[in-house]
Amino acid sequence: MRDGSLDPTQRLLRSCRGEPVDRPPVWLMRQAGRYLPEYRAVRGDRPFLELCRDVELAVEISLQPLRLVGTEAVILFSDIFVPVPGMGIDVDFRPGPTVAEPIRSLPQVEALRVPDPRESVPYVFEILRTLRRELAGEAVPLLGFAGAPFTLAAYLVEGRSSGDFGAVKRMLHRAPEVLRALLARLTDLVVGYLAAQIEAGAQAVQLFDTWAGILGSADYRDWVLPVHREIAAKLERAAAPPSRAEAGAEGARGPRTPLILYVKGGSHVLDCMAESGADVISLDWRVDLARAAREVGGRVSLQGNLDPAALAAPPDRIFAWVREMAEAAAPARGHILNLGHGCPPDTPVEGVRAFTDAARALAPERSGTRAVQS
Repeated sequence: MRDGSLDPTQRLLRSCRGEPVDRPPVWLMRQAGRYLPEYRAVRGDRPFLELCRDVELAVEISLQPLRLVGTEAVILFSDIFVPVPGMGIDVDFRPGPTVAEPIRSLPQVEALRVPDPRESVPYVFEILRTLRRELAGEAVPLLGFAGAPFTLAAYLVEGRSSGDFGAVKRMLHRAPEVLRALLARLTDLVVGYLAAQIEAGAQAVQLFDTWAGILGSADYRDWVLPVHREIAAKLERAAAPPSRAEAGAEGARGPRTPLILYVKGGSHVLDCMAESGADVISLDWRVDLARAAREVGGRVSLQGNLDPAALAAPPDRIFAWVREMAEAAAPARGHILNLGHGCPPDTPVEGVRAFTDAARALAPERSGTRAVQS
């Protein structure tokens, strides 16, 4: 562009791919949710999964952070468990996911279906197609996501949320053949689900392996890393439709759709995350961003990683932290400003606005990014 600036889609996709940008883009994990009064008004007393299935409401909720707090990307409003009932698993939210019959045996795994997500959850792709149309005029990027196989397995084996997910760790040692089979089924589910999201218009996708960090380094390398690599390799062939800026430059299919990997508590497996095949690794707040930039930032772009609790601070402190994060991440090939975990329900809305405002206030010389060539 003549003035050296980029639109939000260009800024995000270039950052994912390690290409020059004018400054880091910004969005927040769990940016649509209970901290917004407007979300609470829309949801009312509706069950959560019902909200995820309502195309009109899910579109409205997905767009709220763009209109209300100035985020620079929109992520599909949904949940990692949305595709799971299609496998034949009875899931409820109380309020977290609860499985009626936890998976503990090989016959249970063998009974699981791997559905075509276009048939089992067609509303997800209608939401994405509608959002892509809504965002086209503003050149705002659209993100999809899925829960990673190990994290889904942790819930399915435990039966509910847990502090340590001891059941899945015990299965790893006592019945490894069951866990391997379950991860294989879930990998097929996740690949098909993300590929269908890309087909429906997602321009980048994030894989949430929230609970993989409960494993030690050796178990992570044995059980989780091969799954991430398989997902990345199988998604290599899927690409979102090219934008006007990209059309003609990189072929009708467009470039590879960026894959973002998030692992909570993953500081001890930073190298493995960088070997996953993901384009971006999203870091929780306990990872030293400068260290990550030095050690793996030449291979992958980074995302993160402000502690969500810090959004309760005064705006001037949030601005200072954003500058510090941008400078810490400067040695990396790319950086996306985000939180180190999801936005909690009690987050002050003004703190979220300060975070996105601080990102837009970054000049190229302060952000550490390589300025885009005019």
